[in-house]
Amino acid sequence: MAHLFSPLKIKNVEFKNRIVVSPMCEYSSTDGFANDWHLVHLGAMATGGAGLIITEATAVSPEGRITFADLGIWKDEHLPKLKQIVDFIEQQGCVAGIQLAHAGRKASHTQPWAGGKQIPSDQENGWKTVAPSSIPFKEGTEAPLELDEAGIAKIKADFKAAAQRAIEAGFKVAELHGAHGYLFHQFLSPLSNQRTDEYGGSFENRIRLLLEVTETVQEVWPADYPLFVRISAIDWTEGGWTPEESVRLAAILKDKGVDLIDCSTGGNVIAKIPVGAGYQVQFAEQIKKETGILTGAVGMITNAKQANDIIQTGKADMVFIAREFLRDPHFPLRAAHKLGQEVKWPEQYERAKWH
Repeated sequence: MAHLFSPLKIKNVEFKNRIVVSPMCEYSSTDGFANDWHLVHLGAMATGGAGLIITEATAVSPEGRITFADLGIWKDEHLPKLKQIVDFIEQQGCVAGIQLAHAGRKASHTQPWAGGKQIPSDQENGWKTVAPSSIPFKEGTEAPLELDEAGIAKIKADFKAAAQRAIEAGFKVAELHGAHGYLFHQFLSPLSNQRTDEYGGSFENRIRLLLEVTETVQEVWPADYPLFVRISAIDWTEGGWTPEESVRLAAILKDKGVDLIDCSTGGNVIAKIPVGAGYQVQFAEQIKKETGILTGAVGMITNAKQANDIIQTGKADMVFIAREFLRDPHFPLRAAHKLGQEVKWPEQYERAKWH
């Protein structure tokens, strides 16, 4: 059997292969609601044979959205459409996961195709952002409000309530988004966190909010369902978050009951990133090797051999693929053919199967 198509069981959830549809923002919601775009977008990848499909960054509060068009799960009314999507994914033999997110200072923007610029808080579709410190993401943008005690308490309550709704919608995997310069990453990195209280300064203080939210989510998240955390393993900037800190954090999260670290990089500050094929796999390999926790590799993974080699050589336990799924929602079916692996196709598509 091709290693990419070997099953993986985490807690009481079994994945039929190691291929994950990585969270991909669609910026296609109104007031946080999923719609037919999300059903077809994620549903196509389910018919394509992925083992796990994770929703785009799903905001736990209106102010936690990257843009006004982000998907959300901050109210019960969001659940019926999400449940329909989950049900369809599961009907195809895939597992449905949700990424719970808060954008922090990188909130209140237009969609990428509309320029991706910050919308000032006094303009339509804009709002005041929050962060660990009142430091704007880049020059010329509005500084966020520094979170006070009440604001931090609200963050924790919002994630807990979102996790409870995710269970009601039927999701079997939850991923906390601690990467790409969003709120938790802002706390982790000294480049964006200049607090002097118990949430800033030392490594132990900077990781505190992520650990507290993890524990809060675990109060409601079923013990037999997997819990992932996505991190940016490096800021690619001197004085920022480092791979060594990522290893330390991963070891702590493992002890706290987190099952897998989804290893991305960057996004917290403007940086020169050496993007190339599999450029982030090294961090998944390092964290897996040094802590023993399961890891997911991401970043320009585009073909069957590359993905299979990552699993076969033990660099990671799952591969998280995004852009290639946009180009080919049936990537797993094509990858299986390339690797000589027999897999089940949807009956409706059997006549197109390679023989």
